[in-house]
Amino acid sequence: MSNRLFQAIIHQMTDAVDRTIGVIDASGTVISCSELGRIGEVLSPEVNVVFQTNEPLVTDGYAYKAFGSNMHPEYAVFVEGDDELAEKYAGVVAVSLAGIKQYYDEKYDRGNFIKNVILDNILPGDIYLKARELRFNNDVTRVVILIRIVEHVDVSVFDVIQNLFPDKSKDFVINLNETDIALIKEVKSNTDPRDLEKLARSIADSVGAEFYTHVLVGIGTTVEGIKDLARSFREAQVALEVGKVFDTEKTIVSYDNLGIARLIYQLPTTLCVMFLKEVFKRGSIESLDQETLFTIQKFFENNLNVSETSRKLFVHRNTLVYRLEKIKKLTGLDLREFDDAIVFKVALMVKKYLDSNPMKY
Repeated sequence: MSNRLFQAIIHQMTDAVDRTIGVIDASGTVISCSELGRIGEVLSPEVNVVFQTNEPLVTDGYAYKAFGSNMHPEYAVFVEGDDELAEKYAGVVAVSLAGIKQYYDEKYDRGNFIKNVILDNILPGDIYLKARELRFNNDVTRVVILIRIVEHVDVSVFDVIQNLFPDKSKDFVINLNETDIALIKEVKSNTDPRDLEKLARSIADSVGAEFYTHVLVGIGTTVEGIKDLARSFREAQVALEVGKVFDTEKTIVSYDNLGIARLIYQLPTTLCVMFLKEVFKRGSIESLDQETLFTIQKFFENNLNVSETSRKLFVHRNTLVYRLEKIKKLTGLDLREFDDAIVFKVALMVKKYLDSNPMKY
């Protein structure tokens, strides 16, 4: 917030209060004062105690009251005098400046603007007007990375992520709720998706090392222009949701790598149920035991290669062939045939999707 705005308000209050009044920042430096000569003065370290409590502080002939919109107060008012009236003045001035600061931040703060953009809380026609007003660079490539804390929620996680990206003119860290934090990162137009995954991995590792906290990270696609940031944010959300269903072991999920899982996730559950009934006309997928399903999984992982799969499963080749024949009899699908294998693979993913949403069907 502009110190000149504080100074303008202080100047207007001087006649009404008729005492020396001013504002200090968290370092104890006077940034605004009715006595202009005191601006820039650094007060005693004892004054910094006021930032650790909501109660007023009276010391060295002045009353202090902290204020700010964040969890930790950023500023404090001081009023000349150690009497009860000085405390009341400090409280009133602090409330007034806090309200003005909140209004100013909502109108001019870039971080708040970006938050409104990704959450679709601002009309498309107003985005570029507001960006011009804030002198926000629209001609760069950005990506939204969504960090979700899944255990041991700690408010300090936000501070750790913010410290990883100190350039607030390019990168924005937005606290969405108690579990989700969005990083809007400026990147090069030709950034390799693998580099974004490395970045996401470094974030997850940093948070894990600091708090022993497990996080999931969803990566949207890179976009040019401010308006498309909302799309990148939605993609990061979809990446996390799809990953929760189909890639439960993955910590980093990129929207670009979702493949057919993204398509299945967007299908109506009624259509998915119909598909399963059509595929498994001879017998239900539930008729396959866990050993058979594990065999199928390994067969797919080894690109339908019978010899390689039997080696990985430590079984004889004929044993694997027997199992595949058994699957063919139960389902009517020969997994050694590419077309049948594709149908079966999709069917397994559809079943997994339906199992993750039991209330929908």
